[in-house]
Amino acid sequence: MPLVKSKTLLENAHAGKYGVGAFNVANMEMIIGAIKAAEELQAPIILQIAEVRLNYSPLDLIGPMMVAAAQQARVPVAVHLDHGLTIETVKKALDIGFSSVMIDGSKLPIEENIKLTKKVVEIAKKYKANVEAEIGIVGGSEDGTEANKVKYTDLREAIRLAKETGIDAMAVAIGNAHGVYKEEPKLNFEILEKIHESVGDTRLVLHGGSGICEEDFKKTIENGITKLNVATATFLSVYDKVKEKNDEITNYFQLSEAEVEGAYLNVKKHIKIFGTENKAN
Repeated sequence: MPLVKSKTLLENAHAGKYGVGAFNVANMEMIIGAIKAAEELQAPIILQIAEVRLNYSPLDLIGPMMVAAAQQARVPVAVHLDHGLTIETVKKALDIGFSSVMIDGSKLPIEENIKLTKKVVEIAKKYKANVEAEIGIVGGSEDGTEANKVKYTDLREAIRLAKETGIDAMAVAIGNAHGVYKEEPKLNFEILEKIHESVGDTRLVLHGGSGICEEDFKKTIENGITKLNVATATFLSVYDKVKEKNDEITNYFQLSEAEVEGAYLNVKKHIKIFGTENKAN
C-alpha cells in the first residue's frame, strides 16, 4: 500500500469519529513493532519522529526506513516529522519522502508563530505534503529536559493560526504534557470543544498522550481530536519488555525481538483505545 497523507487519515477519522495514533519511533525494531500491530488490527497509523530525537536516530538513516515501512505496509501509514524546530530539518524530512511535517513555533509570539508556519506551508505545498503547527504550550518537553508549564491554547490565537496559515492540523494545549505525568492530568474539555467549533476544517492534535486514561482519550476524540501522539509510553514499553526478558536474552537477535514486541504491545493497546481497529479501509 502506498504511503498516505496524514490529512487523509485525519479526515477519515473525523468523519468516522475515531482517532488515529501517531507513534514516535527511534529504531528499526520500533518501526517493525508498530507496523505489525497496525496490520494485525487492520488500523491506519502515523509513524513519526521528533527533531529532538535525531541525535540518537539520525534523520537520513531512520527517515528512509520509516518511509519504506509505510510503503510496504498492508494498511495506510503516514510518515510525519514531529516537533520540527527548523526549516532545514523540515526540508530534509520532505526530501526523504515524509508525507507531513510539524513546525513547532508554540514558544514564539503569535505573530512570529504565524510567520514561521506560513513559510513551512509554502514549502510543503511543493511536495504536496501536509503541515501541523502548535498553539499554546504543551507541558514538559519532547526529550524530557524541560519542565514547561502548560500554557492553555488561546481561542483567538487558535483561530488566527488556522485561518492565516492554511495548516492541515493543529496541536492544542488543554492540560496535556509530554513525558511521564507526575500526577493525573486534568484536561480542559471546554477549551477543546470551543476550539473545535471555531477552526473549521483544521484537524486537532493531542500531544503528550502517554499517561492519559482511556476515558479521557475517548472524550478528547468526541470533542474533536483526530490525531493522538504517543511517544514515552512506547519507549517505556520497549524498555520494560527488554528488562523483563533480560535473563532470557543471550544474543543481539533476541534483544531485537524483545524491542519489537515492546513496541507492538503498546501500539496495539492504543489502537484499540482510539477506536482505529478495522478502519484501514
